[in-house]
Amino acid sequence: MSMRSAGDGEIPGETVRVARAAFPKGSLATRLRDELGVLFTDEQFADLFPSRGRHAWSPGRLALVLVLQFVEGLTDRQAAEAVRARIDFKYALGLELDDPGFDFSVLSEFRDRLTGTDGGRRVMDGVLAAARERGLLKSSGRARTDSTHVLSAARELNWLEMVAETLRAALNAVAHNAPDWLADIAEPDWFQHYATRIDDTRFPASRAKRAEVAERIGRDGMRLLAAVFDPRSPDGLRDLNKVEVLRQMWIQHFHLVEGEVRRRDPKDRPPNATRLVTPYDTDARGSVKRDIMWDGYKVHFTETCEPDAPNLITNVTTTVATVQDRSMAETIHTQLAARDCLPAEHWVDAGYPTAPALVSARRDHGIALHGPIQADNSAQTSAEDGFAQDAFTIDWNKQQAACPGGHTSTTWSERLSQRGQPVLRVVFSASDCRPCTMRQACINTTNAKRPRELRLRRQDEHHALHAARAEQQTDAWKERYQIRAGVEGTMSQAVLRCGLRRSRYRGLAKTSLQHQLTGAAINLARIDAHLIDTPRAPTRISHFAALRPADQEAASGAKCPAPN
Repeated sequence: MSMRSAGDGEIPGETVRVARAAFPKGSLATRLRDELGVLFTDEQFADLFPSRGRHAWSPGRLALVLVLQFVEGLTDRQAAEAVRARIDFKYALGLELDDPGFDFSVLSEFRDRLTGTDGGRRVMDGVLAAARERGLLKSSGRARTDSTHVLSAARELNWLEMVAETLRAALNAVAHNAPDWLADIAEPDWFQHYATRIDDTRFPASRAKRAEVAERIGRDGMRLLAAVFDPRSPDGLRDLNKVEVLRQMWIQHFHLVEGEVRRRDPKDRPPNATRLVTPYDTDARGSVKRDIMWDGYKVHFTETCEPDAPNLITNVTTTVATVQDRSMAETIHTQLAARDCLPAEHWVDAGYPTAPALVSARRDHGIALHGPIQADNSAQTSAEDGFAQDAFTIDWNKQQAACPGGHTSTTWSERLSQRGQPVLRVVFSASDCRPCTMRQACINTTNAKRPRELRLRRQDEHHALHAARAEQQTDAWKERYQIRAGVEGTMSQAVLRCGLRRSRYRGLAKTSLQHQLTGAAINLARIDAHLIDTPRAPTRISHFAALRPADQEAASGAKCPAPN
């Protein structure tokens, strides 16, 4: 299928006349076309199509349809019907009134093409480029970032359902490719247990009987794998995707004990970052954040936050659920730099800032990264009369530290922290610490032979960390930090308008495309709101909470209303 040109981008005169009559005040689609012009050209997507073959519908127009689909929360069928029947869509796309549009399946095919080339970023970049050209994007000021969880499109399964469905999916794949061979090696009771969906099965309530069911499923899976990997099995079976998923799932959850298949102990299973949670979405991972447990992904939105311009999303990053926020700051800054959207100040929550992130943001990108720094929770800091790190004098040139008692450290070496970060281990002499009159305030242990130790960051990280902690104690910083709270409204808008909380598709690549389209859709909605002077929604506070006295609000730690 080759690409068909969309023409010169002019809107047919009859379409203009009818659209003006039907929408005298305009609609979102018509206003955006008038203000931003042609957002996407066919040339932007030319590499997705061969030069020869049957003509495809204009990819530039399809990209706009995908974004408008997310703006209005339409299904593929509804979006295709809107192109065929709605005048404002024809106006935005520059179509004749009698243009029949396309079959809804074209949208799915086009998404597949975009997924294979990270095309979602092209769509997002097209909206940002149009906004920048018209002075609506100001990216050199402030930006803010937050993340939220995204559920996998595949249904959540308990453990028994997961392993049973994995085996059933593998049996179906093998049956499709080698039905006669499978009919010969299949056990008679396999048809009873795995011929229908597992959620139609009633598992026993007794823990002992459920364990017996698990062992039976484990044995059946092992037998199928042994048969598939036998040299006499038909060619190609071991290369089937569902068979490979079965092999991985069984390695993660079963093992042989004296020749018998047994379920692995939870401590003997791989970590969440590599453990499969469903056979139908192998990229999804299970994660926990406070009281939220979910299987799927995580998405990070970064947006501008200037009072005289619409707050536009400048970057969207999707990861598996187990990737921690603290590892994402550098990735987000690199992606912002590639889009020429680096801010001067970047406001984040407590999950993002680390000592390396503070340093690299300033050194590599000229960004002041602002976010609550984790406090020093050592026992000496918690004690009223304890000696925390601040009580020690650090001589970086000599690689020594001096304690409040006047003693000098004897060891200075590099180590890795529990999180794998490089730190400096500074140790004092036990002969100095043992008779010291300040020992009780300095060392939180009853072991008289143990000397005081310090774990320091590297010099630039150490200074950045201490400077950030000092600044965040000031009222001025706390007042400025309120700007970050506005990004919560972006997450709410993405959830309510675009269904952000659950993936529409399976797999990390397609879920990432969904989030890029979500970001582009929110940007178009916000640009339209800016054009018609729609005021930004204020922070909602209940009538009773608004009566709270100021001194009680400060004492309770309640969130103050934050600007958008």
